[in-house]
Amino acid sequence: MDPSPSPAQIAEQGLWRNNVGLVQLLGLCPLLAVSHNAVNALALGLATLIALTATALGVSALRHLLSRPIRLPGFLLLIASIVTAIELLIHAFLPALHEVLGLFLPLIVTNCALLGRAEAFSSRQPVASAALDGLFMGLGFLAVLLALGMLRELLGQGSLFAGAGRLLHLPFIELRIGSGGGLLLASLPTGAFLSLALLVALKQWRDLRAAPRQASPSTEDPRLERPAAP
Repeated sequence: MDPSPSPAQIAEQGLWRNNVGLVQLLGLCPLLAVSHNAVNALALGLATLIALTATALGVSALRHLLSRPIRLPGFLLLIASIVTAIELLIHAFLPALHEVLGLFLPLIVTNCALLGRAEAFSSRQPVASAALDGLFMGLGFLAVLLALGMLRELLGQGSLFAGAGRLLHLPFIELRIGSGGGLLLASLPTGAFLSLALLVALKQWRDLRAAPRQASPSTEDPRLERPAAP
């Protein structure tokens, strides 16, 4: 078993340094397709967060029971079971939201982040560390998805969380800014790629700004006076 990283290291990896959406660029299909408004982004992000955390817990708990030949099929079966349970719960309690998200809920099964983290981390770590990793990886994905949804909805429709009352039973978070339409490009698939590219560029810029500057070694000691010319 690999040595367990500290909770602070796990949080930093999931939220920033190894962010699923900005660094690993996994799960781009739902990330780009559902992020045209904040409500859909929030709902799918929360569903993915729950799936990641539950998968990490299950994989870590079962890691000693699954032999190598059946490990990956076992992980896939566990992921599919968890995602199916989440979809059925949303269908039962939030049917309008289930209808809007449609195929993208079961497509969480194909999100490479779930199987990738299960194989690379959860299968090698104790339950507590695996659960934290799933939680922070899910939070990082949720943050990117929600940022995309809010940005595109604000620019494209001039609103935030429109339809939250009907879909999530949270009418108090709906916000309307202005009375007319917005930038159509932001609501189109092209706007999704441009918005994600903007977020990736901002992260890279922030990382470059935060990186310590490597000072070039001086070729001479400035404290020594130059000899006078003959």
